[in-house]
Amino acid sequence: MPLKKSRKTKFIFVTGGVVSSLGKGLAAASLGTLLEKRGHKVLLQKFDPYLNVDPGTMSPFQHGEVYVLDDGAETDLDLGHYERFTSGVLSKLNNLTSGQVYETVIKKERKGDYLGKTVQVIPHVTNEIKGRIYEVEKRMDADIIITEIGGTVGDIEGLPFLEALRQFVQEVGPDNALFIHVTLVPYIGAAGELKTKPTQQSIAKLREIGIQPQVVLLRSELPVEEDARDKISMFCNVPSEAVIECRDVPHSIYELPLYLHEEKLDDIVCDRLGLPKKKPDLKAWQEFVWHVIDPSHETKIAVVGKYIELQDAYKSIYEALTHAGAANDCRVLVERIDAEDLENVEDIEEKLDGIDGLLIPGGFGDRGTEGKINAANFARTRGIPYFGICLGMQIATIEFARNVANLEEANSTEFDQGSPHPVICLLEEQKSVTHKGASMRLGTWVCDLKPKTRSFDLYNSSTINERHRHRYEFNSDYLERLEKAGLIIAGTSPDGSLVEIIELDNHPFYVGAQFHPEFLSKPNYSHPLFRGFVAAALSRRVGIAKHLEKKASSK
Repeated sequence: MPLKKSRKTKFIFVTGGVVSSLGKGLAAASLGTLLEKRGHKVLLQKFDPYLNVDPGTMSPFQHGEVYVLDDGAETDLDLGHYERFTSGVLSKLNNLTSGQVYETVIKKERKGDYLGKTVQVIPHVTNEIKGRIYEVEKRMDADIIITEIGGTVGDIEGLPFLEALRQFVQEVGPDNALFIHVTLVPYIGAAGELKTKPTQQSIAKLREIGIQPQVVLLRSELPVEEDARDKISMFCNVPSEAVIECRDVPHSIYELPLYLHEEKLDDIVCDRLGLPKKKPDLKAWQEFVWHVIDPSHETKIAVVGKYIELQDAYKSIYEALTHAGAANDCRVLVERIDAEDLENVEDIEEKLDGIDGLLIPGGFGDRGTEGKINAANFARTRGIPYFGICLGMQIATIEFARNVANLEEANSTEFDQGSPHPVICLLEEQKSVTHKGASMRLGTWVCDLKPKTRSFDLYNSSTINERHRHRYEFNSDYLERLEKAGLIIAGTSPDGSLVEIIELDNHPFYVGAQFHPEFLSKPNYSHPLFRGFVAAALSRRVGIAKHLEKKASSK
């Protein structure tokens, strides 16, 4: 059993109560930012109680985007927040689901690892959960590990995780661990007051299990007055200074670390865990936030997608645009457009009027495909900056093949098996795949960039590493024909077999990337392709404004 004394690593667990979607992931990520800015090495992870092995086969409508890590793990979108808010590079070890836990336990039982014993939730399931924390501690070398527990306290599926954490704290010692509980304080209009009872009930559930939170974050639409905080402190056995109001930040999620610092959350955590109270260096973060809140310019970019009504479906895309906007001292106004609304060519002028750039993100399935192709054509023929990601790159290839290279009915075999010109086709290694989960081309792959291309100039490098998630690829049988028609192959795999980046010359910005650059964008490191795309969109906006101004003055 691990020793309770003199542990290098400290552990923080973030739970949520009353309702879901309270922002536990953002709270955990923000605390990670503050502790990292104090000089600590921080890693974050997510424990999800659902029975799926990973979110890779889950609908975006159910779960939002699938976030891909360097090692190819398909994970919860909160891991995107973790990597954006801290410098930690996460792995498959940092996302654990009940499905993974039970799958491991059953495999061990089938192998005979339990020596014929009855397999039970306690100790076998809880031991697997604890084992994951110890494995991260051992293999990933962090000063502080912050673990978010998905779901809501009281949900039956979450009980094994909470029991495992109760045991874990007993093993490492209470001085080495801390529980933070995020809870809702609702406002009842008829009564004209905030209600603390849901918070009391939520924490009572935790205490029944044997877990006493040391910090409570109160989510509320209105200020939580001192008497309400005192009531929560008394009934929940939490010091009053550790009952912290956490209202929605007014402009950007990146304000949250600064807000929580003002509320002294990082001081409280450091005191409780015996960490040195070094003042965090937040200057660069503050400057980034300032550029987000009050930039000098703005530009409008249309994102044309299949799951456009769901904000979380393209979460990393929107965040990368925010980062790129700040890098260009520019506010990015995102116009979200359903691809199916663009399938009628006659509607495009009206639907895309006033945009400065157009982005088509990744996706699967043929719904809205023709609308995306029409959008790519609109951007190409009118000189509007275009950025295609994964499927968006394939869409640009199809459009170019049809309308420039004169390959009538060119398509992807994903959408039309009988296409006479399958310019996009299934990856060779995908042809024998029968199971969908974790079977795509996943994770970080090397890409060689062609000199004297826009991509080469933006990266300022001949070799890059980017994260992938796809089954289909550029069909190399059409490489020569499309190049002859003017398509630039700006990046390929080192052996030249896979086209990674396409471009067009004599266009303000027309780039398609087979990989997902949004997964590597951070607040203080805007991804080069996003930065270049937003710069081109801003240039278009400024150019149009100057033209109109000149035209008006000449009258």
